[in-house]
Amino acid sequence: MQHLADAPSRRTPRPLEVTLLASVFVVAACGLVYELAAGALASYLLGDSVLQFSTVIGCYLFAMGIGSWLSRFFERQLPAHFLRIELLVALAGGALPGLLFLSNAYIPGAFRFLLYGMVGLVGILVGLEIPLVMRILKREVALKDLVSQVLTFDYLGALAVSVAFPLILVPQLGLIRTGLLFGLLNASVGFWTLWVFRHELRRFAAHAWACVVTVALLAAGFAMADQITTLAEDKFYHDRIVLAATSPYQRIVVTSGKTGHKLYLNGNLQFAERDEYRYHESLVHPAMSAYGAPRRVAVLGGGDGMAVREVLKYPSVESVTLVELDPNMTGLFAKDPAMAQLNGGSLSSPKLKTINMDAFQWLQGKEVPGTATESAGAVLPEPEMFDVIIVDFPDPTNFSIGKLYTNTFYALLAQRLSASGYAVIQTTSPLVARQSFWTVANTIESVGLHATPYHANVPSFGEWGYIIASHRPWHMPASLPDGLRFLSPPTLPLLFDFPKDMARVPAEVNRLSNQVLVTTYEQEWGRVGP
Repeated sequence: MQHLADAPSRRTPRPLEVTLLASVFVVAACGLVYELAAGALASYLLGDSVLQFSTVIGCYLFAMGIGSWLSRFFERQLPAHFLRIELLVALAGGALPGLLFLSNAYIPGAFRFLLYGMVGLVGILVGLEIPLVMRILKREVALKDLVSQVLTFDYLGALAVSVAFPLILVPQLGLIRTGLLFGLLNASVGFWTLWVFRHELRRFAAHAWACVVTVALLAAGFAMADQITTLAEDKFYHDRIVLAATSPYQRIVVTSGKTGHKLYLNGNLQFAERDEYRYHESLVHPAMSAYGAPRRVAVLGGGDGMAVREVLKYPSVESVTLVELDPNMTGLFAKDPAMAQLNGGSLSSPKLKTINMDAFQWLQGKEVPGTATESAGAVLPEPEMFDVIIVDFPDPTNFSIGKLYTNTFYALLAQRLSASGYAVIQTTSPLVARQSFWTVANTIESVGLHATPYHANVPSFGEWGYIIASHRPWHMPASLPDGLRFLSPPTLPLLFDFPKDMARVPAEVNRLSNQVLVTTYEQEWGRVGP
């Protein structure tokens, strides 16, 4: 039994070791929150989420590397250095979302500089944290266990935040309060360091006051987060904000001014009350009236209910299926009295079925998110076919939206469209983004559908484009519903006439594998500025 006696006994972690490792968990969680907040804000305000997240993450990791290298120069009073760094991270990281919001509103030209400057600063400070913790832990943990334990808690903190950030933190707190909350968590690690190493700190009173001031500033910011958001957004949107919400998918803002209500998603105008009727009548009626008496209609996107309002002007319609990713949108425009008045109460119609999920997945037949679509021996129901499909997505400013303009998406759309049916797609401006417009037309035709382009003038947007996609050629309707404010049978043919500066140009097919449309769109609209 000698070999049992020689075996090392299991070591019981000491209290200091446990609390230090817990601080690693908190530090990792806070660092990732600041990174995610910066990436989310950059994608909200600058578009192209892939580019923004990639550059923010790259800058952050590079800065962390610099911080790790700088840690070698900290030789004495390690707990004091760690405490000061925690407080600096708490202030810089906690204030990051709020400062970026204010910068975008008041000094938009400095937004990118401030974004990468703050990401770099926070990254350097976070890069200093872990090496210092490891060197402090060397007093308590053998080297062979040190690295594995620290990295384990580091990765666990990152995992917890990566799940909580989109599902809980942003929807419940918003970006500004989320940043300040995790700044307070960083400051709490500073307070803990102050207490645990109180006998080693040479200037205890100064460190204690620094902790108190840091927490006070972050707590005040947390309490005033709504005022900070209002201050930034009132400057950015000019009109008075009457509704605002942050969902896992987007920032929703509704303003009210002399010209009525306006809806913005991630800072981009979606409709203005004074002329939205021009946009939505042009979107819906050329396809609906050409079909004759449509019974089953689908609306993809359009969670504000305006397109549904126009669809319900046809007595023949028996059912409308609205597929909108964001339940905040459909809830807001169904329940708020002012918003419901704008869409004529369409989202409360008994003919309407609302499905809150990704339209791409819905077209694939995954109608109930998170459930299996097939099982052994099960007979899957035939997918529902539609007489008319209205596609009212935001412009392809990033790859997550760009996939909804690909040949793969249009091939799925064709499978849900009846043989005599019509689909219509809002397709950005053929004047400003001419190449983008004809890229969509070419992509629709690449899957065997007829593409019939047209355009209308919407003052809030300028010249705006649409494309009808169908298995059979589209034909001019003989009549339109009564009560329309913009379209009429004599003027409808004018929408299908393209002048020379909007005429067709050669274009590529937009595929999932290349998403050329997103790049083209950014280039064309990027040339339009103040």
